[in-house]
Amino acid sequence: MNHRERVDSQGSMRPNDEVMPYSDDETDDELAVTSEEEPDEEAAAPHPPVEMAWKVKANDRPYHHLPEFQKKTFLCIKKSRYSGNAIKTYKYNVLTFIPLNLYEQFKRVANIYFLALLILQLIPDISTLPWYTTLIPLVVVLGVTAIKDLVDDLARHRMDKEINNRKCEVLLDGRFRESKWMNIQVGDVVRLKKNDFIPADILLLSSTNPNSLCYVETAELDGETNLKFKMGLRVTDEKLQDERKLAQFDALIECEEPNNRLDKFTGTMHWENKRYPLDLDNMLLRGCKIRNTEECRGLVIFAGADTKIMRNGGKTRFKRTKIDELMNYMVYTIFVLLLLVSAGLAIGHSFWYAEIGSKAWYLFDNKNQDTSHRGFLSFWGYIIILNTMVPISLYVSVEVIRLGQSKFINWDLQMYFAEKDTPAKARTTTLNEQLGQIEYIFSDKTGTLTQNIMQFKKCTIAGRNFGAPTTAEGVTLDRGRPVDWSWNRYADRKFQFMDHSLVANIRSKKDKEASEFFKLLSLCHTVMVEHKDGDLVYQAASPDEGALVTAARNFGYVFLSRTQDTITISEMEHETTYEMLALLDFNSDRKRMSIILKFPDGRIRLYCKGADTVIYERLSPNSRYKEVTQTALDIFANETLRTLCLCYKDIRSEEYEAWSRKHKDAQVALTDREAALDHVYEQIENNLMLIGATAIEDKLQDGVPETIDKLAKADIKIWVLTGDKKETAENIGYSCSLLTDDMQIHYGEDVNEKLRIRQANRRTEPSTFGRGKKKPAEPFFTQPGKNALIITGGWLNEILYEKKKKRRRLRLRRLGKRPPPSNPQDGQPMNDWEKEMRQNDFVDMACECEAVICCRVTPKQKANVVSLVKKYKKAVTLSIGDGANDVNMIKTADIGVGISGQEGMQAVMSSDYAFAQFRYLQRLLLVHGRWSYIRMCKFLRFFFFKNFAFTLVHFWYSFFNGYSSQVAYEDWFITLYNLFYSSLPVLLVGLLDQDVNDKLSLKFPKLYLPGQQGTLFNYKNFFISLFHGIFVSLIIFFIPYGAFLQTMGQDGEAPSDYQSFAIVTASSLIFTVNLQISLETSYWTFVNCFAVLGSIAIYFGIMFDIHSAGIHVIFPSVFTFTGAASNALRQPYLWLTIILTVGISLLPVVCIQFLHKTIRPSVGDKVHRNRKKYEMEMEEEERKKKPPAFQRGRQSRRSTYAFSHSRGYADLISSGRSIRRRPPIRTEPQDSIREVPQREAENI
Repeated sequence: MNHRERVDSQGSMRPNDEVMPYSDDETDDELAVTSEEEPDEEAAAPHPPVEMAWKVKANDRPYHHLPEFQKKTFLCIKKSRYSGNAIKTYKYNVLTFIPLNLYEQFKRVANIYFLALLILQLIPDISTLPWYTTLIPLVVVLGVTAIKDLVDDLARHRMDKEINNRKCEVLLDGRFRESKWMNIQVGDVVRLKKNDFIPADILLLSSTNPNSLCYVETAELDGETNLKFKMGLRVTDEKLQDERKLAQFDALIECEEPNNRLDKFTGTMHWENKRYPLDLDNMLLRGCKIRNTEECRGLVIFAGADTKIMRNGGKTRFKRTKIDELMNYMVYTIFVLLLLVSAGLAIGHSFWYAEIGSKAWYLFDNKNQDTSHRGFLSFWGYIIILNTMVPISLYVSVEVIRLGQSKFINWDLQMYFAEKDTPAKARTTTLNEQLGQIEYIFSDKTGTLTQNIMQFKKCTIAGRNFGAPTTAEGVTLDRGRPVDWSWNRYADRKFQFMDHSLVANIRSKKDKEASEFFKLLSLCHTVMVEHKDGDLVYQAASPDEGALVTAARNFGYVFLSRTQDTITISEMEHETTYEMLALLDFNSDRKRMSIILKFPDGRIRLYCKGADTVIYERLSPNSRYKEVTQTALDIFANETLRTLCLCYKDIRSEEYEAWSRKHKDAQVALTDREAALDHVYEQIENNLMLIGATAIEDKLQDGVPETIDKLAKADIKIWVLTGDKKETAENIGYSCSLLTDDMQIHYGEDVNEKLRIRQANRRTEPSTFGRGKKKPAEPFFTQPGKNALIITGGWLNEILYEKKKKRRRLRLRRLGKRPPPSNPQDGQPMNDWEKEMRQNDFVDMACECEAVICCRVTPKQKANVVSLVKKYKKAVTLSIGDGANDVNMIKTADIGVGISGQEGMQAVMSSDYAFAQFRYLQRLLLVHGRWSYIRMCKFLRFFFFKNFAFTLVHFWYSFFNGYSSQVAYEDWFITLYNLFYSSLPVLLVGLLDQDVNDKLSLKFPKLYLPGQQGTLFNYKNFFISLFHGIFVSLIIFFIPYGAFLQTMGQDGEAPSDYQSFAIVTASSLIFTVNLQISLETSYWTFVNCFAVLGSIAIYFGIMFDIHSAGIHVIFPSVFTFTGAASNALRQPYLWLTIILTVGISLLPVVCIQFLHKTIRPSVGDKVHRNRKKYEMEMEEEERKKKPPAFQRGRQSRRSTYAFSHSRGYADLISSGRSIRRRPPIRTEPQDSIREVPQREAENI
């Protein structure tokens, strides 16, 4: 077996891997604590305590509008610093839509350019084209964009209206009245009922549950569906149960200012001349949902934009694609070319007029203008004529293509999740082609990679393994059927287990170890039970624990109820009550939990379950099954299951009594109580006897490993950014194939050491690492093989100097002067440049790794990691998540994807794309993203080409008309060329073209690489299009010009007039352009064929109409080419000229394409050439598809039940606060040491 290597370095200060590091919104009091940790003489100077500046008065709305709470917003206008509860995400209203939308549209340089052009065309002296040639396209472009913006904003209006108009009961004038969310204000008392969403950040006052306990579901915040409990203060629980007393409630709350910390709240309540401490356990946060609580009452502390969920939203960034930026630079390039060409032609006109024009009497125009003045007017005239080099229809065509691509994503049935009736949704229409250029994906874990559903899959009991498909007699099967639980009236019918032999053992009651195993699972936990409609509903602190108790329930050991001191279970239909003597709860250091029970026969036994690493250290030398259980744990870990060891210990009465006294002393310790309790727990949790181990599957979403594998083959790197603990995140990394056994894993301390060495080298050798010089090329990992990085939020702060930055900032603020320069040896940055280099080094190191997992990171840190990669790698990034804690990351990345479904809608509302399953990401990128990129690139290349070919004919014509700003075409042809004659075929290529179909796109992920490298559209392609356009315009002008030099028609008339020449060049251009796009089209449909032929037909149809005598009679000054088309196009000689021109224009392109695909074919060309063979192979593979082979070879055990398990309900259970009925008055002193709530004791 291969051993996974762990790299550690010793001797460095180690941040706590289990703790979420502070975010950037730390309050001053938190900074004060962290800053004092540093040994600094100046920092140790006395300073006054920081006053809490946020004050909330209950039931007193006018209080919050006092002058002291006003802030200046604009000039002298002031408003309350307390936000209202209405949210606003829309941009326009009825009055501001037209002016604001026009303002935004005219921020585009191209639109301002065309507006200026329109103004120039209204000046008679320089106007060479009618004003409508610019006005009509400009109005169409502005109108289409405005309609799209309006539709998008109406959707935002609807979403805001739906949320703001939700109903809630608010205490007004002494009574609870129904009110809209938008009307709630800070200081209001609100009443919430079961399954209500929480409208603001609220201080819980009381509830219908004992001790004002309230259960909340935080799926919208963090994607976790297991319930969490909140609790009101004892004083509010006792005194604020009815409406009258709530109306008289007049407390003043002083707390921290609004911030984005989801894991912390600090405040004080002043009421009836007493002070009561407040923390996060007393707060109900906006976005959560009330569960298992009939009714609760609370006080609004933060509303609207001040709430923690909104603060975590991050700044909404305007996202633009790389192609957008490139397109803008190219438009600037074209504009510079336009100026240079116009200036050259204007100078040419000045010389021509001086040498020829002024001396030719027949050219006299009655204008006494000198040469330079005429040159100046000619310059502006050519600016107007050649304006089509900057195509106005480009932007509207791009918007139409993007809208179409978005609809294709919405309509894709292969991205529709039928189970939840959730289709894929493109929530923006501006980023589709960027999906084909992704280099880095940043993914959340819970709810994104995993379903957050735990399933009991296998176990080992007394050395025997269970869980594989097996008959009741113990015969192993290839495929089995699930166990029938009809014999157990308490069974959860959704629970599936394939091993019938274990059920037979349990039911026979002969296997004592198996009975003890499931008895332990039914007793040793902190699950709460609710009897609902004759069924049992378990509420667990973590999904793992719920899965284990449910498994015991199905095997006949059913947890029925508990009180403060007892726990009742059904053992194979026989009900038994055990006395609970002590509950030793889990914490992240212990990685285990225990329960001490007194059996009905008087025996005292300790049951313990926990991580194998801590259990094996505490086993008795006489414990059996250690080796076989260890082998089983290795097998389970190899299958990426989460393992947990179970053991017990019989305790003598005298031993327990002695230990119990120590336990009670530790419970009331005023200092360092957690450590005291841990020390006492250690004294009893030893000499344990091993029973066996469980294996739980943290169920991944379907197709996650395959998706990650496909994306990796497309050279897309995936980083996992999660708030979960390190071991949990590492486990999931193996489960989803992000981590493999041949990878060398590097942790925070090793990373910090390598970066420290690089920084030290930079300081000692400044000449090598000087500013402005290229970074050294040597890699961080010189050993051959794959590397992976697993780093916690604490180490991330340490590595990137985030904590040090905050401490220095605080010290500067307090002392009012700059700190002394850092000692180069202390590991701190000497300046901002060194800090940037450190960040750059970290990104370089991470990018050398095949996989990166950042765990225990805050929402702010997630966004910072994304920003670092964007900043230093200039890479296109995508973030995907499902909870409010992912919103900042989603908004920071170039593309944000939200997972929609059961986990709430916060991430979806902030995302650019949304779908229900992670596996759809491969189709979004490898199919829709790649197609969108290829289509957009092909569209832009051809669009620039057709406009250069069209416009530069004027340039060649100017050499034969004295540079006099005369146009080569008819005015109406210039107006309609980009609107009707050439737009539809290229638009359909941008919408429908595909080099290979979707199945081959997924089969060959390497096809995705051109998008990452940007090879299909760049300045090289732009200049190729420019020179191609110059070549075609040269052919289109000079072949008809040569044909017209000495020509005689059939009727003896020479068709060499200007109007006939304009018609021949225009017709040649239309045929060339439409046939050229036909050569570029890879995927032909009826619509494409119709568009090419239809564009040519529309050209001839409109041309004959506007050249007719009838329309000339109606508008004689507008339509001047009367009869020109019919006269010219009846000459066979001119048709031959058109055919020759088109043939010579297209022949080089056909030859170059043939040689390129023959001599240097791309991956796409090869796949396209052999697509029939590949499609047949894929059909054959689908018919012969076999299940994947089982892979062995991983030895390390990954016990992550305990690691992922949050603090349980032990404190609630042992204190009786969740169970006992509320006594009418609580004036008696505490009669039990267990009833002292831990949080209150800590505040003594």
